[in-house]
Amino acid sequence: MTRPMTLAAGSERLIPVPDPVARDYLLLALRLDQRTPGLVDGYFGPADLKAQVDMEQLRSPARLADEATALRARLPSEVDDPARRRWLEAQVVALEAQARVLAGEAPAYLDHVERLFDFRPSRRSDQQFLEIAARLADLVPGPGDLRDRLAGLDASLAVAPDRLPALADWLVAGFRARAREQFGLPEGESLRVRLVRDQPWSGYNWYDGGLRSRVDLNTDLPIRAPDLITVLAHETFPGHHLEHAWKEADLVVSQGRHEASVLLINTPECLVSEGLADLGRRFAVGPKGDPPLLAELAERADLAGAGGTAAERRSWAEQQSEIAALRRAMGAIAVNAALMRHEDGRSHADVAAYLVDVGLMAPERAEKRLSFIEHPLWRSYIFVYSEGEQLLGRWLDAVAPHEQQARFARLLHEQLTPGGILSELRAG
Repeated sequence: MTRPMTLAAGSERLIPVPDPVARDYLLLALRLDQRTPGLVDGYFGPADLKAQVDMEQLRSPARLADEATALRARLPSEVDDPARRRWLEAQVVALEAQARVLAGEAPAYLDHVERLFDFRPSRRSDQQFLEIAARLADLVPGPGDLRDRLAGLDASLAVAPDRLPALADWLVAGFRARAREQFGLPEGESLRVRLVRDQPWSGYNWYDGGLRSRVDLNTDLPIRAPDLITVLAHETFPGHHLEHAWKEADLVVSQGRHEASVLLINTPECLVSEGLADLGRRFAVGPKGDPPLLAELAERADLAGAGGTAAERRSWAEQQSEIAALRRAMGAIAVNAALMRHEDGRSHADVAAYLVDVGLMAPERAEKRLSFIEHPLWRSYIFVYSEGEQLLGRWLDAVAPHEQQARFARLLHEQLTPGGILSELRAG
């Protein structure tokens, strides 16, 4: 039977009216967002549902938790597709967990995180980070303490703010072209990049629906050349923008899965989304890897330390790419920092010192990271980056290299959950 059609908010395309489960899922999410502002990261679903919630009286957290429980109980009888049912169940568990905390329940931090993300984080051994530090000590040029050398390196890698817009446009154009070849692009997708300040994150994708994104780069701290490549690939192609655009085109418009027209913070979809966005740089930088792209970026940014000749820039880029990869691996220390702060009850000062001493962060970057870890909305979210990349990296590497592009494409089009990916890994 043909379902009635309606216009998606912010879009001129006709899409099916949501089925009862999707409708109630959207209402639950929108109502809970009124209690936890920021929970809804993006909404491009039916405008009448948003208007309905805006005109309602606030519902109590306990009532919202009970509504989540009731919705979850309906899924086995009302949702036939197993993958869709598993995705909805994981998402609703996370919404119920957030509502119950608002209602006064106080679960252990890790137990709560596991319910939010369908995945339980694991603490890393400090030895892992000490080994990274030892490798960095051999690679980072200059005399003296490694932290001082890293500070000097950071200064040499900083991109002048007035050059960032043109460099971002150039990088995004290249990432888009490679994504078109590898994964295709939904017709009509578009995005823009702007510079912002006073945010706890380094970059953000605001997905508006209609295949459109706004990407913000935070300039509170100097943006290093290797980090510019990483953050833009993460937020644009084949990261968040491409994922959201394809899922809107495939899941919402083509298949009528309206539940995908709301993007929710602190739910299992976040661990998948952030993991694929981090992994996406494998495909974004091109077949020759980071060094050629970084060498050209250094020339366009006029980084003095990169050398004057093409050969000097190549040598510099190879060394800096290796250093940057190690520093990205060091980023997993945020997992330990969050557990120290919220699970172990360590003080702000203790955790900041840990990030500086073991994580080799400059004090101002340690404070910026801690501002994210301690933020009410992001205190649980911090895990989705390292844990998401590690989980999806294992899943990607479980197939032959020539099959990895097709497996990554599944992340852009399907409703996958961390638990479902773990099941695939266990099944071999």
